[in-house]
Amino acid sequence: MLNRVVAFSPTEIKEDERQVLKNYNWVLKNDNGDKINVSQSEGKIMLVNYWATWCAPCIAELPDLEKLYADYKNEIDFYFITSEDPSVVRAFLKDENSAISPHYLISSPPEALMSNSLPTTFLIDATGEIVMKKTRAANWNSKTVRTTIDKLK
Repeated sequence: MLNRVVAFSPTEIKEDERQVLKNYNWVLKNDNGDKINVSQSEGKIMLVNYWATWCAPCIAELPDLEKLYADYKNEIDFYFITSEDPSVVRAFLKDENSAISPHYLISSPPEALMSNSLPTTFLIDATGEIVMKKTRAANWNSKTVRTTIDKLK
């Protein structure tokens, strides 16, 4: 596995600078090819992570995301999104002994969630406000992130 890189905790976006996710009508495909509409998460806390198996910073932050997912998967809707073939992703996650799930194939995201960089992660509150956004590897299992999530619940 790739050695850990120094990754800092993301910080909250100032309230007056936050974008709001207004369109939840975003269809993704899970690794089985089933369509999932993100509208099922409207009114819930969500974490959206764009990543790829070939992206070193994505791999570096994976253990932190796995820990966060393990502790909050029943309280937050997680979307791990990639453009890679599901068989490649499944093989990678198996080789890495990764428990992140489910993972989705990317489609056209709402404008507020567009990104051309990997990894990019968004923490969105139940009202649709983007509370955190981080491009590049970050420590998503930090006390700061956990405190923010607990405050949003």
